[in-house]
Amino acid sequence: MKMHRSVFCGVVGAVFAAARLFAADANPTNAAITTTPVFVPDMSHANEPLPDGVLAWSSQTQETNAAADQPEVHFVFSFTNISSGDVVITGAHGQCSCTATELPSNPWIIPAGTNGQIGATVNLAGKSGTQIKAVSVSTDKGTKDLFMQITILPPVIPTQTDAERARGVEMAKADRQAVFKADCAVCHANPAQGKYGQSLYDAVCAICHEGEHRASMVPDLHKLKTATNEEFWRTWTAHGKAGSLMPAFATAEGGPLTDMQIGNLATYLNSTIPSHVPPAQ
Repeated sequence: MKMHRSVFCGVVGAVFAAARLFAADANPTNAAITTTPVFVPDMSHANEPLPDGVLAWSSQTQETNAAADQPEVHFVFSFTNISSGDVVITGAHGQCSCTATELPSNPWIIPAGTNGQIGATVNLAGKSGTQIKAVSVSTDKGTKDLFMQITILPPVIPTQTDAERARGVEMAKADRQAVFKADCAVCHANPAQGKYGQSLYDAVCAICHEGEHRASMVPDLHKLKTATNEEFWRTWTAHGKAGSLMPAFATAEGGPLTDMQIGNLATYLNSTIPSHVPPAQ
């Protein structure tokens, strides 16, 4: 029994000795273990303004016009690395949620003397008038703000002949919801999508109530002879008036406006068109 145990111990010892010899051959005592070097930018100035002489921009502010029903606009900012070394762009982001940026990679290394482009897309849903948006570009040499100005043009109201206008009035008399159907929806329903407040009023209300050729039976909202308040505007917008040309704008009644849009429009109208008639006592 003792002989068997000694033989076993000898075998185990031989195995461990062989393992030590293999490890020594694989990694000699004097051999150095090396790894591939990784470029690490100096970020000590990353939070400072980007100085001149680093990136030369084709433009730092861009302007454009957009149609009233245009869903978004795109911008491209081009630049050249005019410094003597690499510049690392670590990110770019819009300063509001409606602005998205486009980079080829992150981080993005720009060698000296080379150029690149940063794209930006601005979502115009629910917006009107002049919009100013910004994109902040972050680099290892500092940060840079780029600006975009978008002028959203008023909706284009198609011109009609007197005969076409008269035919439209007759259709509305027969069915006041007809303005939201077929070809009429192009002017009276589709422009309402995604809009609120003034932009919603300009898109679907002003076409009749502020129009140059306003029909005689369409009231001037600024000269109403009844007391108004937010509930007044909400009720009339949602349900309209049976037997008149005023349609019901609520989706529940075949109109194009959600409850949220109607509530927002009522608030806007109540604040911009004050009542000229005192409320009943």
